[in-house]
Amino acid sequence: MAKLTKEELLKQVEEMSVLELSDLVKALEEKFGVSAQAMVAAAPAGGAAASAEPKEEQTVFNVVIANSGANKIQVIKALRELVPTLGLKEAKDLVDAAPKEALTQVNKKTAEEAKAKLVAAGATVELK
Repeated sequence: MAKLTKEELLKQVEEMSVLELSDLVKALEEKFGVSAQAMVAAAPAGGAAASAEPKEEQTVFNVVIANSGANKIQVIKALRELVPTLGLKEAKDLVDAAPKEALTQVNKKTAEEAKAKLVAAGATVELK
């Protein structure tokens, strides 16, 4: 049997159907006692990207008033603008009970707008 060059082997692989390629992978796994899945997962281990796995970006946030600051009245007003269903007493109680969630399960844009409004009023706000 004549030895194939790398280029000839690649040309033959290019001409294979998906079913033939699948059979070839299975045969290679059995012959050499390896798994194609493990090889793919191990490939980035040598690079700099191995130090941290890609993290899914958070899409849902809770807006937490960590501290109401010195100007509670402005924070209460800003909170009532953000959550119109809150009465004055409920908004005051929420601000007084800081750290407390002001908004829950909101998208990133809404959370950032709420944070900006509350910070402008004097509160310390965290997005979780």
